[in-house]
Amino acid sequence: MNPLLDPNVAYMLLVTGSVLLLLALFSPGTGLLEVGALFMLVLAGLGIYNQPINWWALAILVLGVVPFVLALRRWRRWWLLGVSLAALVIGSMFLMRTPNGGPAVNPFLALFMSVASVVLLWVVGHKSLEAIGLKPLNARESLEGEVGEARTDILGEGTVYIGGEEWTARSDVFIPLGARVKVVRREGLVIYVEAVHPEMK
Repeated sequence: MNPLLDPNVAYMLLVTGSVLLLLALFSPGTGLLEVGALFMLVLAGLGIYNQPINWWALAILVLGVVPFVLALRRWRRWWLLGVSLAALVIGSMFLMRTPNGGPAVNPFLALFMSVASVVLLWVVGHKSLEAIGLKPLNARESLEGEVGEARTDILGEGTVYIGGEEWTARSDVFIPLGARVKVVRREGLVIYVEAVHPEMK
């Protein structure tokens, strides 16, 4: 028997492909996630094609994404996350039906896959939203007053290490290699620094 014709296998491929697709949206990069998602969804489509579908269950699955997104945007709306999880479990169980009209997907498999997917996407989604909300390091206001280290002697111009990055730096006075420096101002990609004396630390 072709394993793709098993509703449980088709369902797992569908969920895995959907999760990979969402992860690719959260963190676009090499294209591996997109290729994996496409491969899984094509296999799932082949398996689901010959299965009788409950369209109302598919609608519940799709609508279940809405409370998840709302819960993701509003951290303390846990009831929205519960609504989303319930919709995913019910929609998953009844997505495909047996010849006598019962749910074709194992309820325990539907529960496990739904919970695992929600937890994974919740964690990745929050990390992505936190990253989006971070203040860019090279904003002018985030550099002025920052303290770092001279990576070269600075006599007119040199290099300093500030906030995890190396910058071209200028100073009106000589600053030796390894000295502590503080950003005075920034002009484009060049920062102006001054030596930090021990009593200023």
